[in-house]
Amino acid sequence: MRVRSATRTRTRVGTFVLAAQFPGQGQGEALHRAVRTAQAVESAGLDEVWLAEHHFVPYGVCPSAVTLAALLLGRTRRIGVGTAISVLPNTHPVTLGEQAALLHILSEGRFSLGVGRGGPWVDLEVFGAGLDAFERDFPESLDLLLRWLREARVGALGPRYTFREVPVVPRPDELMDSPAPEVVVACTSPATVRLAAERGLPMLLGMHADDEEKAGMVALWRTHARASGHDPEGDHVSVGVAQVADTREAASEALVKAMPGWLRQGLSAHTTVDGRSRSMRDPVEYTELLCSLHPVGPPRLAADRLAATRERTGISRFALLVEGSGDLASTEENVRRLGAEVVPQLA
Repeated sequence: MRVRSATRTRTRVGTFVLAAQFPGQGQGEALHRAVRTAQAVESAGLDEVWLAEHHFVPYGVCPSAVTLAALLLGRTRRIGVGTAISVLPNTHPVTLGEQAALLHILSEGRFSLGVGRGGPWVDLEVFGAGLDAFERDFPESLDLLLRWLREARVGALGPRYTFREVPVVPRPDELMDSPAPEVVVACTSPATVRLAAERGLPMLLGMHADDEEKAGMVALWRTHARASGHDPEGDHVSVGVAQVADTREAASEALVKAMPGWLRQGLSAHTTVDGRSRSMRDPVEYTELLCSLHPVGPPRLAADRLAATRERTGISRFALLVEGSGDLASTEENVRRLGAEVVPQLA
């Protein structure tokens, strides 16, 4: 069984898997690479794999992070598997809670549930949730989800969800050494940071944010967590990009050749539910920014970057995008080098 309580002081390195569909690739190829990446994570001795969820866009072709997590938990024996994130407005909190409890019990505590608001995308129309699920109802949905994971019987009487009390089946606390699956909240704004902190839930912080921004969010989280009576040392997750090569130039080149085409194709496919205007970063500039922020380069540089982020932010848990080359063999080698050449330098 995976034990969490003693791991905060140890740097944990995992991967962030988008199942990204690069130009010229099929959707099955992207999903196959995602599965192989998770298996490589276990072989390389890394700690976790975090799975993204997207709908109707090639930016990521996994529409159910929980379903893919179930597959990967069955194909691995040691690593943690989490969702980063399950889009809570697109599903009923009880449905997601039932799925999380099932995976928590059957994996003996290896499953982590990351949730977030998602975006104002056409998903809200397709799944019938409506814009209010994104703009207004996330706190109610999150609280209902948490009650389902922590209580024996649950009913609801709220603006969005109202139902009679029903028994929780299966009960996640039947796994007594780990009474409920870990819940992590994706945070991109002070309001969401406060929401997570007031519930004592750790944050998942995105790869677009630099160390200074992440440190500020951690400081804000600590303030609100302490005021709410929670441990101010949350087990947060920092998302980044990793590409290990013999030189910094070679690592950056591998990403700059592949990522802009994927970003341009993937991000431009998003459609807003209400026609609101949206802007997209320049894909080349964004890729170059990610290379400058994250462990992209030779092993010593990569280890130094991770150590610097740990020192500046207080976060010692990383989910690194390793499929930025778009190539399966390169991705597997990237994971291998992370485990063999970078992680040992973080001890």
